[in-house]
Amino acid sequence: MRPVLRLAAAALAVSLVACSKVTPANFDKINNGMSRQDVTAILGAPDEASGASLLGLSGGSATWRDGRTTITVQFINDKVVGKSLDSSGN
Repeated sequence: MRPVLRLAAAALAVSLVACSKVTPANFDKINNGMSRQDVTAILGAPDEASGASLLGLSGGSATWRDGRTTITVQFINDKVVGKSLDSSGN
């Protein structure tokens, strides 16, 4: 492979890793009471989401993954009530 192509491939790989929004820094930006829309603005669309509704209350969770890092956020009526960060890859 030509040196220029190697350099371009390396730059692309670094930029893809740097673009991840699933980071401890972004996890720290999420606070109880934030809207689901605000969380999505920070982390992007979740990789998976679940929810249920009962007697006028809706609840659920959303999960974002990137490599070994997973962020899970719990919502009630589309407001953050809890969050967790797992960087172990489990």
